[in-house]
Amino acid sequence: MRKKPNLIPRLERTAKLQETSPEALRGKWREEMSRAAGRGLTALYLELGCGKGAFTRALAEENPDCAVVAVELSAEAAVVAMERAAAEPGVANTRFIIGDARALTEFFGEGEVDRIFINFPDPWHKARHWKRRLTAPDFLRLYRKILGPGGALHFKTDNVPLFEFSLETVPQNGFELTQVSRNLHENGIAELMTDYETKFHAAGLPIMKLTAKSRSTP
Repeated sequence: MRKKPNLIPRLERTAKLQETSPEALRGKWREEMSRAAGRGLTALYLELGCGKGAFTRALAEENPDCAVVAVELSAEAAVVAMERAAAEPGVANTRFIIGDARALTEFFGEGEVDRIFINFPDPWHKARHWKRRLTAPDFLRLYRKILGPGGALHFKTDNVPLFEFSLETVPQNGFELTQVSRNLHENGIAELMTDYETKFHAAGLPIMKLTAKSRSTP
């Protein structure tokens, strides 16, 4: 994403939605976000790579009793997502971390997360980059550490090789597949969509999804 010359002031204006020291909330996200929201939040949903935040905002709106935390590596993308969330006064159950998914166990305690959503990540086409894919074994091991017993992983992509790769790695690394769809919206829009997903669907491209349940704690 193109560098934004006004990035710093925009980040400052949305500072209340950004957690700059997520390590301090490790193991306490629901408690702290419940206090900020003014109501009890009973579950913690995590989105990895929120992009411009359409899915993040919709997820928080549809699940007002859940804490929704988005981790986004790009500050340029995260600031757009935070601005979108800030424009919805009712969305008090959302927070953003500008950071790397490799640090998830520093941000979240063991078993603290109930669901993880990964939508249209970089497929890392080159074979030598396979370890960077968000469904590679090293990442899946991280997810299992922070997911509670029976916690769910939701993964969507339009990239066939990445989907086939994920269909192999996910069940091989402590997860049980519970849903596999190669054309999720074939019979109409089936669930919340990201910005990219809306464009892909409008262009007639099939959206692939898998859902998996953590079989046991690590």
